[in-house]
Amino acid sequence: MYIDPNTGGMLFQVLASLLAVFSGIALLFSGKIRAAIGRLRRSAGEDEEQTTIDEEDNSSEVLDE
Repeated sequence: MYIDPNTGGMLFQVLASLLAVFSGIALLFSGKIRAAIGRLRRSAGEDEEQTTIDEEDNSSEVLDE
């Protein structure tokens, strides 16, 4: 498939501008993105800790009987 040099230049300009826009959006919202990821990690960590605590409680109940 043949792409005219002018068409290739225009495609490059469009792709470069889209990359710049997406990079700018990511930079603007990076704080909110980091906060959301941190909340997800903390909630996942709390779920794992709760499961571990429940398992320890169940094992101690079995030993008490």
